[in-house]
Amino acid sequence: MQSRHPIEILLVEDNPGDVLLTQEALDEARLPNNLSVAEDGMHALRFLKREGEYSNAPRPDLILLDLNMPRKGGHEVLDEIKRDADLRAIPVVILTTSDHEDDVRRSYDAHANCYICKPTGFDDFFSVVRSIEDFWMSTVHLPPRHGNV
Repeated sequence: MQSRHPIEILLVEDNPGDVLLTQEALDEARLPNNLSVAEDGMHALRFLKREGEYSNAPRPDLILLDLNMPRKGGHEVLDEIKRDADLRAIPVVILTTSDHEDDVRRSYDAHANCYICKPTGFDDFFSVVRSIEDFWMSTVHLPPRHGNV
């Protein structure tokens, strides 16, 4: 069972429409959650390392990571997260439109916790986000937070 504190989620997504859909689906979640959004991989890493304007960012309990983004792609972000001793325990869910075998293999080789292809339909997208919520926020036991967050 999870703590009474809201689940901290970092969504790394450059598509404003997908950000909005994810926010709406999580707003209907059974468990309280706080969603932070990074618009690309560079912002995500600064958020996770609490650099610059992100110096007071909460440590996420879960990261939802798109692969295809400008500036720094999801594969690079995943590699950096999983190489960092302070970040590697945070579960990373790849949430992307790519169903290419190379992307799936590369993601799991870099220790992604799961790989989900974004559906194109509104209802299907909501269903996928709800399934993420059901599994990662209700079923599994997430690692404890470090530090003073």
